[in-house]
Amino acid sequence: MKRRGFVPDAATWDFVQLCLAVCAADLACPRETSADGWTRVIDLTVGMHEPMRWIGLEEHVEKMLKLLTGDYWKLHFIVGGEAPPASKAKVEVAPHDCVCLLSGGLDSLVGGIDLVAQGRRPVFVSQLAHDDSAKQIDYARQLGGPNAHWQWSHGINFPGQREPSTRARSLAFYAFAVLAASRVEGERVQVFVPENGFICINPPLVPGRVSSLSTKTTHPQFISMMQELLNGIGLNITLELPYRFKTKGQMLRECLNQQMLERLASGTTSCGRFRTYNRRHCGRCVPCMIRKGAFYAWGAGKDRTVYKHQSLLVAEKSSGPDDAMAAALAVLTVQERGLDRFLGATLGFAPVADRGSYRETMRRGLSEVEAILRRDGVL
Repeated sequence: MKRRGFVPDAATWDFVQLCLAVCAADLACPRETSADGWTRVIDLTVGMHEPMRWIGLEEHVEKMLKLLTGDYWKLHFIVGGEAPPASKAKVEVAPHDCVCLLSGGLDSLVGGIDLVAQGRRPVFVSQLAHDDSAKQIDYARQLGGPNAHWQWSHGINFPGQREPSTRARSLAFYAFAVLAASRVEGERVQVFVPENGFICINPPLVPGRVSSLSTKTTHPQFISMMQELLNGIGLNITLELPYRFKTKGQMLRECLNQQMLERLASGTTSCGRFRTYNRRHCGRCVPCMIRKGAFYAWGAGKDRTVYKHQSLLVAEKSSGPDDAMAAALAVLTVQERGLDRFLGATLGFAPVADRGSYRETMRRGLSEVEAILRRDGVL
């Protein structure tokens, strides 16, 4: 940070320290040792440079983490954290006006393309991922040019067993975004989180996938709680979910630079088991099905992704949940009982004014998946 000219204030730096401490605790506490094999009780003490700023926010952060990871957290903020880096390096202020998360996935690519097409000047932030690091660099260079990309790793390492569920991993991403925002001039900096609305809500396809069994990384309720925390510690940052009312297919169809999107889209990564299949899309997990449905809604022949299982009909279940069956059951449930019965209390978080828009997004998102299931003969 010092070499790169970063001089974050104490609020920014302590937010980073909190996020990385939570990520470390999440990795270091195996779920299998808990009473029910999933829900943990985690007592975490975080050393901060200015802990007094956080007094009174402990309960809010605990509830936010409960939503994200499904665990019970007890937080203690004490003096003892690292001091913010105080760089003396002279660095020219880059002409950026916002921050955009860039994962190497399809949604973040569309988000970056749209911002640039709208005349915005985003700085892209990535969390180092061995499989997607080169893609992140390439996309950022094509969209923003040189010096428009920060790519970091949380660097958490320790001996012994690591918990693989990593429900808190997104906090490192948000920490990096807030850190990058400290280098953007302006009274209030926008941080864009490009994610389609269906995945933001991530409705449980079957009753057994409720709560933290489905990820809440970009859930509007979690983003709202994160925003409240940022406001509470005095950071002038606004988190934006620009596609919360759009499906992945809509994002592709309505992207503002179709030529660039067609050239780059198939090289993005969506698969939840990408590393399992040697950096290849499995074609049958929920993210892959949503990806296939989005490309199908966008237009025939545009999906040049190489899938392990091109057709869902012949994709035999290997391990873990049977996602294709779960998606088929969700579609049949909607047909037989209606969308509201399928959603249950899923949209209970939403203000009344937004609930109809979220409901319609869920309907369209499930329809995109249904189209793939019917194309492949599963339904």
